[in-house]
Amino acid sequence: MTVRRRLGAGLVAAALFTPGLAACNATDAPGGTASPTASGMPTASGTAAATGTASPATGDAKQALLASTAAIRDGNFRFTMTGGGSSAEGQVHEPSQSARMKVSIGDSSSDLSMTLDVIHYRPDSWVKVDLGGRAAGSVPGLEKLNLGKYQHLDQTRIKGNRNLGFDFERLDPAGSEVLTQGVTEVRRTGDGAYAGTLDVSKAAEAGSLDANMITALGAQAKAVPFTARVDAQGRLSELVVQVPAAGQQQAQDVRITYSDYGNATAAQKPPADQVVEAPAELYNLFN
Repeated sequence: MTVRRRLGAGLVAAALFTPGLAACNATDAPGGTASPTASGMPTASGTAAATGTASPATGDAKQALLASTAAIRDGNFRFTMTGGGSSAEGQVHEPSQSARMKVSIGDSSSDLSMTLDVIHYRPDSWVKVDLGGRAAGSVPGLEKLNLGKYQHLDQTRIKGNRNLGFDFERLDPAGSEVLTQGVTEVRRTGDGAYAGTLDVSKAAEAGSLDANMITALGAQAKAVPFTARVDAQGRLSELVVQVPAAGQQQAQDVRITYSDYGNATAAQKPPADQVVEAPAELYNLFN
């Protein structure tokens, strides 16, 4: 597999994000994770309700889980995603039409590693790239990519690109709503906690699962185990998809978290002296 294909496959598997990517700290720099703690179980309308010790019927649990993704549509949250040696974290702030995400694939011990710091502030987007690993020297135009600056992106050249673009009509980088719609069985396992199986055979558009991964699963894609947690307001705080081994693909957990609903902040545009126009090598790497 070529360097370019390996990087592209890794990016998609990371979810990255791209329809958006993860959680930032008190400023606009990515950082932090969600801490899913739930004290109530959501009703079908998505609000928290008092819980006893009885387990609800499967239908009730499914409706509660489906309702838990409604707040994501408001586009004001922080998130993280991990799986397959990749991670992403960032924030989405629809009120300002902005988002920021940081994606990491591999590390210094890998043949190839990459970190992306992506900022979207409609109608503009920027990315800072850092390529490393033992085989980084084989990446064409490496010296034009590892600039330590934000590269301004030509929107006509990234349209539809899941690694560099962001669709403000589809605000969830992980696509948890798509995933939960594939629930085939679910049960409540505790206050705000659920477990069951998902049919992910049609969930490639979710962003958190790679289409090649789904294809490799074959019939197993129809019943992939998962666990989920909701917060005290019945909003999804954690979803863990337990992807089984298939072919040369090892078993892995794809973990998605959400936090700071309604409290995310607008992304900050990079300083002008830290911006250059993206070179052709960047588009060649991702297209």
